[in-house]
Amino acid sequence: MTPPEEEHFESGDELWERPYTVTGGRTKPSTQLDMMSLVRATGQGRVAPERLGLEHAQALRLCRAPTSVAEIAAHLRQPVMVAKVVLSDLIESGAVTARFPAMFDPPDPTQLKALVDALRKL
Repeated sequence: MTPPEEEHFESGDELWERPYTVTGGRTKPSTQLDMMSLVRATGQGRVAPERLGLEHAQALRLCRAPTSVAEIAAHLRQPVMVAKVVLSDLIESGAVTARFPAMFDPPDPTQLKALVDALRKL
């Protein structure tokens, strides 16, 4: 069994941290987020230093421009659920805001067929 102080692993040139360490053992975000939700830094809010881990700081930097939750997870090299927990912490602090993807009606099949036919004529 690995001692608690050895929860960081070297992966090539990078340091990787176990997901449960990043989230403090939490498995569910406090804010409901979709993988396609766009998050953006507000320039306000404050995160308590004891909750601001490396991933929180990285996520906050990535949120300078609107970025999807999936993209944040990829940059953090963590599962999406871990990114959601980290982003939830930042949302709760007021440092980040989220915009959920707009739901839309499915396209009309006749319009899709017309589009495909027009593309084939090109």
